Amino acid sequence: MKDPRHEKLAKLLVEYSLELKKGEKCLIQTLDVPVQMVEALVRAVYDAGAYPVVNLTSERIQRALAVGATGESIAALAESEVDRMKKMDAYIGIRAEYNAMELGDIGSDKMELYRTGYNGPVHFGVRIPHTRWVVLRYPTPTMAYLAGMSSVAFEDFYYRVSVEVDYPAMNKAMDRAVEHLEKAKRVNITGPGTDLSFSIEGLPAVKCAGEMNIPDGEVYTCPVRESVEGVISYNTPSTEDGFTFRNIVFRFEKGKIVEAKANNTKRINEILDTDEGARYIGEFALGCNPYIDQPMDNTMFDEKIAGSFHFTPGNAYDDCDNGNKSAVHWDLVCIQRPEWGGGEIRIDGELIRKDGVFVHPAYEGLNPEKLR
Repeated sequence: MKDPRHEKLAKLLVEYSLELKKGEKCLIQTLDVPVQMVEALVRAVYDAGAYPVVNLTSERIQRALAVGATGESIAALAESEVDRMKKMDAYIGIRAEYNAMELGDIGSDKMELYRTGYNGPVHFGVRIPHTRWVVLRYPTPTMAYLAGMSSVAFEDFYYRVSVEVDYPAMNKAMDRAVEHLEKAKRVNITGPGTDLSFSIEGLPAVKCAGEMNIPDGEVYTCPVRESVEGVISYNTPSTEDGFTFRNIVFRFEKGKIVEAKANNTKRINEILDTDEGARYIGEFALGCNPYIDQPMDNTMFDEKIAGSFHFTPGNAYDDCDNGNKSAVHWDLVCIQRPEWGGGEIRIDGELIRKDGVFVHPAYEGLNPEKLR
């Protein structure tokens, strides 16, 4: 049975996020997503006069590939995927997570192999810099559980934060923030367990208003690679490689994470030792989706939380490139609203946001009451 919300989401992705044109090739890559949603995407791509290419997979298949992986097998898989990705004009990636721990017991060596041998060349090497892309999650009972909701309530929440947001209005409201960030030199962030400073001088700022992520709502830039100094304490959970990390604390010297602690300090350092770039920061972003206010251990939602920021170890995007390259790009989130401990962000000495509320004129249009 067709769900009209599938059609509305597919239309948003194809017409707004990707702006697909006649004759373009679009890879639709899904993981455990219901066939009805994939069918809606195929129809939307055809309606745009474009050509859909479909790849369906699952968490269990991903696990099987990772468990038996060798350097040679991953290289062969990556070579095939790189060849296909180079032929695409656009990419839609949707995951439906049913078990976030599916990869948790296969070993950090296998996950590092997958990150460096597959994600590096396929996604960071080709998909991100050379296609128009949009990625998102599909609602599942597992996600509903993590959000503390019933499945029905979560589905309603999902479509509200994803397709009912006025993304064109959000895009326009971000213009002044981008202009201010691109003239700025230094950022200072303080809060419980956090006293951080870094330069963003000379680096661009990028609006995220529904073009590359759904749901969306962030403005990002990037620290000058060796400029980060101080300590940051993240206050939201983050599952990576099948393990849920909590109470993450990083200490920086000359841009590098020289000390990392968490509920599994050994395991988090293994991720940060993936390559040299994993211990440097590739993104600094301000979250502003007006309908997302609580973490659910899902990056696609948590990094957009109103009143949050994320500070990302690993690869920098080409559109805001500080020179840091890595097979890791790990968006770790800190919420600064009062119930989460509060905090301040200052840029060139001016107070920009206090306790999660933007107080500077260039950013006030991104407060939730302005975007609803």
